[in-house]
Order: sequence, then structure tokens, then C-alpha cells
Amino acid sequence: MNVYDAIQSRRTIRKFTQEPVKQEDLLKLVDCARLAPYGANLQPLKFMIITDRDILKNLYPLTKWAGYLDWEPAENERPSAYIAVLNDTSLKPTANTECDSGAAVMSMILEAQELGLSSAWLGALQRDEIKKLLKLDSKLDVTYLLAVGYAAQTGKPFDIEDSVKYYFDGSGNVMVPKRTLDEVLVK
Repeated sequence: MNVYDAIQSRRTIRKFTQEPVKQEDLLKLVDCARLAPYGANLQPLKFMIITDRDILKNLYPLTKWAGYLDWEPAENERPSAYIAVLNDTSLKPTANTECDSGAAVMSMILEAQELGLSSAWLGALQRDEIKKLLKLDSKLDVTYLLAVGYAAQTGKPFDIEDSVKYYFDGSGNVMVPKRTLDEVLVK
């Protein structure tokens, strides 16, 4: 799979099988994030792989999954792993890491797609509570979580007709309206 194909086929997945993700694949995702571009090359981000079932169970209530849907994954639809994206405040203020975090997360998402994994980039988080749950050092702030696992649904983009709101179709697959190339290209 090339990068273009990975971008075209990638969708945010909100329903996962319960098959565990291989540790070597999770490490590969973090390695891709490590190599992402960072402002001034400060490399302030750290990453925590989370696969412990008890932590996963306690982490889930501290996340929000689908802003446009009155829905949340059932216990047997939740991811089998998360990668916490953490900022080391001794290297850079967390308020200045949005681009760094975005580049790192997108690098992991694309590699996940290459590996046959699915993901969901989570930003609606109870960050302070997650920090306590993960027993993080005071200098580490939670910026994002990347949910990782094997898809129990598919996603399909389509041209926006009247709304940007994504939804589940009759089969439970994610339908994602996207602006057309002509609409986003300034000429």
C-alpha cells in the first residue's frame, strides 16, 4: 500500500474486534510518531502504549467517541489498545504542541492503516483524570489518545450534500461526508 492509498482508505473507526494488537505493531506506530516532524526539532512528545485490560476499562469513561452521534461503543466494541500522546513540559509548553501532536498522530494513523489496523484519534478527553489513571510524572501532559485495533466496521467517504455530520448507515458502517477537491482547492 502506498501513502496515497492509505490516506484514501483510512477512516476513523469506532467499533473494534477484541483481537489484541501485537506489541511489535504498537512499537512500530510509536517509532513512526518518533520520526514525525517537530517544531524546532525539540521532540517534546512521549508515548505510552496501553493494553492492560483494567486500565483500558478505567480509561474508556474518560473519553468521548462520536460528537455527532448519540452513541458510544459497547464494551465488546472498544479498542484493545491505546497510545497516549504525552507532552514533556520541560521541553515545550503543551499549548505549543498542537502541530507536533498532529504530525505524530497522523504518522501513526497511516502506519496503522499499512499494518491492517484501524484507529480513532481522540481529543475529547478528561486529560487530568487520564494523567492520574496512568500515574504520569507531573511534567507530562496528555495531548491525545490514539485508539488502535482491528475494525469491526468500515467507513466510507462521500461528497458533502448538506451537512458535515458523519453517521452510521443501516449496517453500522461510518458514512463520512467530505468536501470535494474542487471545493477545497483555491484557484
